[in-house]
Amino acid sequence: MEQELPRTNLPLSNNALVVLARRYLRKDEQGKVIETPEDMFRRVADVVAASDRLYDKDADIKAVSDRFYKMMIELRFMPNSPTLMNAGRVLGQLSACFVLPIDDSIESIFEAVKHTAMIHKSGGGTGFSFSRIRPEGDIVKTTHGVASGPISFMTIFDVATETIKQGGTRRGANMGILRVDHPDIEKFITAKTKTDRLNNFNISVALTERFMEAAGHGESYALINPRTGKEVRRLPASEVLSEIIRSAWASGEPGIIFLDRINRYNPTPELGEIESTNPCGEQPLLPYESCNLGSINLGKFITRDKKIDFSGLKEIIWEGVHFLDNVIDANKFPLEEIRQMTRKTRKIGLGVMGFADLLISIGIPYNSDEAVDLARRIMTFIEDESKKASAALAKERGNFPAYTGSIYDSAETPFMRNATTTTIAPTGTISIIAGASSGIEPLFAVSYIRKVLDGSELVEAHPLFVEAMKERGLYSQELMEKIAESGSVQDIEEVPQDLKKIFITSMDVSPAEHIAIQAAFQESTDNAVSKTINFPEEATEEDVRQAYMLAWEKGLKGITIYRYGSRPVQVLNLKKKKTVASSEPECVCAPNGKIAPRPRPLRTHGVTEKVRTGCGNLYVTVNWDEHDFCEVFAQMGKAGGCAACQIEAESRLISLALRSGVSPKAIIRQLSGIRCPSPSWVDGKQILSCPDAMAKVLASVANVEIKVKEQSAMACPDCGAVLEMEEGCLLCRSCGFSKCS
Repeated sequence: MEQELPRTNLPLSNNALVVLARRYLRKDEQGKVIETPEDMFRRVADVVAASDRLYDKDADIKAVSDRFYKMMIELRFMPNSPTLMNAGRVLGQLSACFVLPIDDSIESIFEAVKHTAMIHKSGGGTGFSFSRIRPEGDIVKTTHGVASGPISFMTIFDVATETIKQGGTRRGANMGILRVDHPDIEKFITAKTKTDRLNNFNISVALTERFMEAAGHGESYALINPRTGKEVRRLPASEVLSEIIRSAWASGEPGIIFLDRINRYNPTPELGEIESTNPCGEQPLLPYESCNLGSINLGKFITRDKKIDFSGLKEIIWEGVHFLDNVIDANKFPLEEIRQMTRKTRKIGLGVMGFADLLISIGIPYNSDEAVDLARRIMTFIEDESKKASAALAKERGNFPAYTGSIYDSAETPFMRNATTTTIAPTGTISIIAGASSGIEPLFAVSYIRKVLDGSELVEAHPLFVEAMKERGLYSQELMEKIAESGSVQDIEEVPQDLKKIFITSMDVSPAEHIAIQAAFQESTDNAVSKTINFPEEATEEDVRQAYMLAWEKGLKGITIYRYGSRPVQVLNLKKKKTVASSEPECVCAPNGKIAPRPRPLRTHGVTEKVRTGCGNLYVTVNWDEHDFCEVFAQMGKAGGCAACQIEAESRLISLALRSGVSPKAIIRQLSGIRCPSPSWVDGKQILSCPDAMAKVLASVANVEIKVKEQSAMACPDCGAVLEMEEGCLLCRSCGFSKCS
């Protein structure tokens, strides 16, 4: 049953209210929502505004709170999710991004596991570099044994993350990074290919300038043992890059970051080198640093004559910097080391969402030079004004403590409150709340199917598209359903050509055009830019290579690619099955008139398939007789106890349904996508659970096709709706599930 939506007078969509009720608003012990959206925004504004009193005992806290409240209820600015969730509550942990150090010792590794659990429980995501850990097979003097290598230890972090689940409000998210010159780099590149491990990790390879130059010139490069600092062997750089490309082409991972470039822009080099980023790669951080993020909704800064309201934008930039700096002081950090390091650099990340909405509103195609120029102009303005706002705060409150020796330590910039001020982060669920397009991404779909929590489905379309079509008398529900089949309007005859030019979806944009937008924003962003570079399903590995080289040439700090169809298929597109025989079984009814199963036939024919699941090998048998399918049963190779009982129960119920006349198609629809904590991979496709495996075997035997529609989408593990791949992350716009934001 769908949860009752909270009351509100704010201009929030039903989708936003669903997300708020599920993940943000306070609940009582029975799980009933006891807070309105207005209450939430006021709770956040009051807590964050109170930090002003640390610097001015006579500060008008109510006036500051009112300003913060106003920019949130007007949906012009949203802080990162932990701030909305936790401000004014017991946890009080307000940061989204953390990086933890891992040194080459058991003590350091398991200390990091403990700290990870504490951060995930408080609602944060964590990034790690595993580059300091000695390679697999290396000597361990204390035990006279051999090392198991960084990938084995990553599995421990993955299991811990799965267990914690971030307190039930946000799922654990990790970034695992390994330098390209680590001896285990080849194993790392393929660590997430055809495996049931590391499902709570994004992984990225840290590429050096030396490596990229060697790859470009066909040269080899050295692998360095981090324990000794000595070269152990050499590899052809181009071949290693090809391995990265091949894996990314097949599965979307690993991503890549340009580590030397990141450190070239490290604002506090005297504190050490940056080795890792947060889970989506847009926030490089020193060990124990955290960062507070917030996003400006660009779609709200358009004048009546279709111009950008730079005056209003400036006001929100200054308020946003003030807000995010206050968050640092209001924060209840999960670790003392994090509190000290975060307050030493006071990094904040002001970013944007609604860029696609802005382009549509002023009539500029996303895949155009005009869009690139506008991206550059907007981000330059945000960067400049955020620095001015930070400098103004520093005059009142003081520079960040690590100012001396930083890149700002000069006569030109005598004041700077924050070591960084800008980040383009995934906006995920906060963009749903704000009713905005995600970050700097194009639209995922002009029209799409939204799954409601009661199981029903609704067709939803972009409001600006609906408005434009209604103005021309072209709107119809049937047309929206037709568009929802692919999400794009480019091949829809009923849509006028001028609207096709501006209502652009991610698959209508070439990889080079995606990179051009990312590069334009990166030019004036302190940290990095979270964005997905989309490829069509037919893209080749060479296409990916060209994108990587283009990203390096254009000055990106990292890149995440996604080739449609490369992720596991979980959305059903069911074609009519071929019947086994033309004759139909008699309808069997119980004495009360209700349907009853026909008797099990004495003789059946069937097939048995072995499927590798996360719990072991499952043997699934599908049987039929002269009438139709009549039986499915399964057995786990080593299962016993509850597992065996559950599998037997599932088999009996499926068989009962088949002999009662329920179509295999309906049964497959119900079972497919059911997820257990231990999914697995088989032939490049993911098996989510034993019921999911049984559904896939039944579909195969019954010739019922399970495939993705043109969007090549994935199913949300919480509600089953379509997941969007945007900003390097997976997002469900039906219930707000997000893998990393």
